[in-house]
Amino acid sequence: MSAHKPLAEAPEPLPVPVTDSHTHLDTTEAVTGLAPVDALARARDVNVTRVVQVGCDVPSSRWAVELAAQHPEVVAAVALHPNEAARLTGPLDGAVAGIEALVGTHDRVRAIGETGIDHYRTTEPELRRRQADSFAAHIALAKRYDLTLVIHDRDAHAEVLAVLDAEGWPERVVMHCFSGDADHARACLQHGAWLSFPGVVTFRANTALQEAARITPADRLLVETDAPYLTPVPHRGKGNASYLVPHTVRFLSELRGDDLSALCTALHHNCDDAFGSW
Repeated sequence: MSAHKPLAEAPEPLPVPVTDSHTHLDTTEAVTGLAPVDALARARDVNVTRVVQVGCDVPSSRWAVELAAQHPEVVAAVALHPNEAARLTGPLDGAVAGIEALVGTHDRVRAIGETGIDHYRTTEPELRRRQADSFAAHIALAKRYDLTLVIHDRDAHAEVLAVLDAEGWPERVVMHCFSGDADHARACLQHGAWLSFPGVVTFRANTALQEAARITPADRLLVETDAPYLTPVPHRGKGNASYLVPHTVRFLSELRGDDLSALCTALHHNCDDAFGSW
């Protein structure tokens, strides 16, 4: 018997191409058994034609760069995930240097991320301080190399904004897996951030998140899977992959009252603005 999570059937293709702004094809394969090349093919079949592959530590960031070098539909983001930063057994500076060494190895490294603060899985004050230090170091990398900053913020909205304000916001910031309400959305939007909405926005109980999506300007909106997790309705509980993005896009279209084709066009264009064209 397979230990892999089951995968859902493919949805109807979108009328216009869109981009999955945040995915983990390596973890998707581990959780679902769907190999990266097959995940990309399934995504293309439903008009999800590009993805941002995101690293969480030095090995997975290196893997992201190698994948992006091999597949024209992929760009890479490299970083220490905040929970990885908290769990480090060696010096933080050495791990950050390992991430920095990947910057410039290929022109498809477009972002520093995912970095940030996670108070859900990290509760000890000392480890939270390490997360904040790692976040500050990644902010410096994004500014030094003029790369987009991709932020992981879980139960730490005020703390994330405080570090950004203290260190100075990079020119381009993506709030990955946005989980705040409309007020937090406005606080991020006033700094020009893009807000990236995952499948959880489709969950009926997430009314505050839905209101945040409703008030986000069309030119600041992104969509993502964070695959293999956060699978959208109607397949909640199954494995997630980029080919399920259309469920989230169609939900956002109805929620916001946007024409579906126009929304797809905006989402795709916004990824060019956020990460550069590819």
